Amino acid sequence: MKISNGGRNQRPNGGSARLIVLMAALSACVSAPQQPYARATPPPRPTTATYPIKPVANPPKSFQSLNVDQRETPPPALVAVVRNLGQSFHGKVGIAVRRVGSDWTVAWNGNSLFPQQSVSKLWVSMTFLDAVDRGKIRLSDSTTITKKDLTLFHQPSAAMVGANGWTTTYSDLMRRAMTQSDNTANDTLLRAVGGPDAVRGYLARRYIKDIRFGPGERLLQSATAGLDWRQDYSIGRNFYAARAKLPMSVREKALDNYLASPPDGAAPSSIVEALAKLKQNDMLSPASSQLLMSIMSEAKTGPQRIKGGVPAGWHYLHKTGTGQELGGRSTGFNDIGIMTAPDGTSYAVAVMIGSTTEPIPTRWQLMQAVAKAVAANHEER
Repeated sequence: MKISNGGRNQRPNGGSARLIVLMAALSACVSAPQQPYARATPPPRPTTATYPIKPVANPPKSFQSLNVDQRETPPPALVAVVRNLGQSFHGKVGIAVRRVGSDWTVAWNGNSLFPQQSVSKLWVSMTFLDAVDRGKIRLSDSTTITKKDLTLFHQPSAAMVGANGWTTTYSDLMRRAMTQSDNTANDTLLRAVGGPDAVRGYLARRYIKDIRFGPGERLLQSATAGLDWRQDYSIGRNFYAARAKLPMSVREKALDNYLASPPDGAAPSSIVEALAKLKQNDMLSPASSQLLMSIMSEAKTGPQRIKGGVPAGWHYLHKTGTGQELGGRSTGFNDIGIMTAPDGTSYAVAVMIGSTTEPIPTRWQLMQAVAKAVAANHEER
């Protein structure tokens, strides 16, 4: 049974008055108090003790007593919270939650395409590991990166590239791409497996629809900014300087065109389907699946996104993505991953903010509220 609340005109199932009361009462957990933004001291990590469920005079029965089997049907309160989060957020947002091993997905704008940005690094690593599984390449193989291979934005590996280049293994590059979101490391893996068409082919073979893969970091980001790529943009602040010289009208038009039909767009419901299949070893061999998920659990990026709302005792592995900003508008602010409860039950989760003018703490609050709702409505198996 698949439940997908893909737009504002859709409503979750529920016919009884008792169920409506339940949904209304538990949806109060959405309004977590906003934490002040402080770069030097990030807000404390929330736990289940701080989950903002407000008491009511006549508390409704729990979803367990309503005979809701989470293997077949999602908790009504989770459906309500996801809907309310999507409705109340100022900006375009997509949310999807899928219980691994079940046949349901709770979603808001779940079938709309959202810019992935660095979330797309996940598909590159999967494609590479699929090639490893088929004996086409080895993680222990080495490659040499030179100045002409550098890209833009976040690329810590650029510091390793000297006059004679830098030689390292694909295993090292995958870890850098997935845990540090290193763009040069990711582009090197992408070239090794055959480029964007190889990733698209892999997703098609695994029957994952509504996940686009763009032309690569350099072409994607330069076009989004309104520029034609030049290799010297990879050096220092050259890209930022060239972008700043463009008229604002050019930059706005380029960003609007990107958001209208992102070449790296993906549907949140499709992402959580792929994550659930990864967890079940249906995307890769068991060994490659475990390796990739282990690397994802070491991710350094986005500690205050979904991860900030995962309660103590739960485990979370993930990949973030962050797009360009212009005139106070932030794009492609994302986090996708797998939450696992202490009893071993897992949930694939995706929160994709396509565009918004909301400050970072408000975006964190939204993402953390999704994690809290999943944990609060988890039924132990």
